[in-house]
Amino acid sequence: MDVIAGLSERVRAAAAAGRPLRLRGGGSKDFYGQALRGELLDTAALAGVVSYEPSELVVTARAATPLAELEALLAAQGQCLPFEPPHFGDSSLKATVGGMVASGLSGPARASVGAVRDYVLGVKLINGRGEALTFGGQVMKNVAGYDVSRLMAGSMGTLGLITEVSLKVLPIAPAEATLRFACSQAQALGWLHAWGGQPLPLNASCWVKEVADGAATAADVGTLYLRLRGAHAAVAAACHALGGERQGAAAAAAFWRACRDQQLPWFQQRSDNQDLWRLSVPQTAPVLDLPEAPLIEWHGGQRWLRADAQQAGQLRAAAAAVGGSATLFIAGGARPDWAKGQFNRFDALKPPLDRIHRDLKKQFDPAGIFNPGRLSADW
Repeated sequence: MDVIAGLSERVRAAAAAGRPLRLRGGGSKDFYGQALRGELLDTAALAGVVSYEPSELVVTARAATPLAELEALLAAQGQCLPFEPPHFGDSSLKATVGGMVASGLSGPARASVGAVRDYVLGVKLINGRGEALTFGGQVMKNVAGYDVSRLMAGSMGTLGLITEVSLKVLPIAPAEATLRFACSQAQALGWLHAWGGQPLPLNASCWVKEVADGAATAADVGTLYLRLRGAHAAVAAACHALGGERQGAAAAAAFWRACRDQQLPWFQQRSDNQDLWRLSVPQTAPVLDLPEAPLIEWHGGQRWLRADAQQAGQLRAAAAAVGGSATLFIAGGARPDWAKGQFNRFDALKPPLDRIHRDLKKQFDPAGIFNPGRLSADW
């Protein structure tokens, strides 16, 4: 019996018995989501690149293929996953291609190049009936009707077991530069909004109020890092027009990699008892009323907060006030109630959207066995 047939049989048996399954690749995103429940179904056997056509800018890989392995393969051909998927985890927890899609998380360049879902061309999966299904393909114009392959991005394994993914890739930009500016949060947001309306090769941004050895910096002064990518002439012209302090290539690469994987000092200085919140807001949102200055990415659209348990309501209210949402991204050690899934880590969906989510869940997983409680406390 091949791997797919074996997994399908296990899913059918679990559905018949009403036995929940916890889908897991490398485990690097186990911290994310509402709760981890069910019997472990490990996808480690689904590894390896199926096909890669550099000239066609498309790669197909099995779900458990290590993300680092895929990125190394692409880099050897001068190509990349432009949305910079985060790896997280440590040496024992490897980010995988399937987990990248299922989590739907993107890195620093997301605001400029799009999210992981924008690069998913096709998927193969096993649904809750144990059926092996194929959606999409290996070209952009391959969808008639509902784009199910992209629906898998961010589904957290609640709709099906992803077994294979086809992705669009892009060439690595010929030129890159990172500029550094000392400024307040308000100044950084103002500059980013203004620059966004100009023909500049903006790729990523990060404003952070850096703290050294626990000593607070003056007022609201922080540092804005701005990455430019594109043609040599465009990057050079932007550097001349914007000014700032240009960073060395090695230091800049290390900074953005640490930003992507939440290894910057700002993230590491979060105490064990603090939660890490992710606020998704319009890029044009002003400085928000928050317990501390956030770390800001995506040209203002993503704001990270370290907060105590009792500050959850304030964060959600601040995000909602500007039309955004707030997610408890990592629960602190003093929050066993969150880890057990007793409260919603994600903002509640509006009734129409909630109904769509539940209906899709019923269609793909009628017995409700896939990752129960991972996206919502009650399903």
